[in-house]
Amino acid sequence: MRVAYWPGCVSRGFTPELHGSTAKVAPLLDIELVELERANCCGAGVVAEHNQELVDTLNARTFAMAQQVEGAGMMNICSTCQGAQSECQQRLDADGAYREHINSHLEPEGLRYEKGGEWENKNLFWLLVEDIGLDALKEKVKRPLTGLRVAPFYGCYVVRPTSRLGYDRYPDRDRYLDWIIDAVGAEPVAYAGSHKCCGFPIITMNKTTSLRQAGRHLADAIDAGADCLVTPCPLCHLNLDMQQPDASKFVERELGVPVLHFPQLLGLALGLEPKELGMGKHVVKTTEVDAKIRELAAA
Repeated sequence: MRVAYWPGCVSRGFTPELHGSTAKVAPLLDIELVELERANCCGAGVVAEHNQELVDTLNARTFAMAQQVEGAGMMNICSTCQGAQSECQQRLDADGAYREHINSHLEPEGLRYEKGGEWENKNLFWLLVEDIGLDALKEKVKRPLTGLRVAPFYGCYVVRPTSRLGYDRYPDRDRYLDWIIDAVGAEPVAYAGSHKCCGFPIITMNKTTSLRQAGRHLADAIDAGADCLVTPCPLCHLNLDMQQPDASKFVERELGVPVLHFPQLLGLALGLEPKELGMGKHVVKTTEVDAKIRELAAA
């Protein structure tokens, strides 16, 4: 499968282990990544709040570049990018005159976004279920993650609003992470915060509320018996992993639970080692997960 690959700016900056692990995992899943190296930020957050036309132009530019990759849809590895880009695409596809106006900004580069059709932009975990299939994934698993209890953290941008995220065609998208965790041999852990906001969008405006949210979700996962969390969103990862030591102060308890990027979990099941997947770069050490992987390898 060939995809126009949009890694997002966070995975190439704050969380390079996400970008690196995706590059390692993709060929094992028979995914050919055609990276959109000149693509720009999706504009989620500050840009989107202040200038809708600018953010729509930025995303239309990325879409137009992706549409130049023959025979390929677009794949991203960030729930926040998915949400922002889905919102933009919905506006562009709904209004031909507005789409033409946005395309006029792309003319100097010889780019043009054409309305949908069969072309889609999907997060890796959507693509894995819908285009590759869970049965195919199971066949590729070299190291079933038996005994590893994994709490999924979806990131709110891929679970709502359902009206712009394809839930009319794929109503179970809010269960895919659980299905994938099960497919790689691990045990999905149910807990209260799996589909809630991590708190990152308000970290600069209200740090207390943001870290209290993150800490509560982490504590709920721990209390449910999770060995680790996994998320398809690098911004969620920043709040749940990088900010975890501070979050523990706001919930007044020790946390210390590892948070994996989604491709890292896949990589472990596909036979890659923690070091290859950049798991040593996390703020919260993945020592206990690494130990379980070594036990599985020995077995």
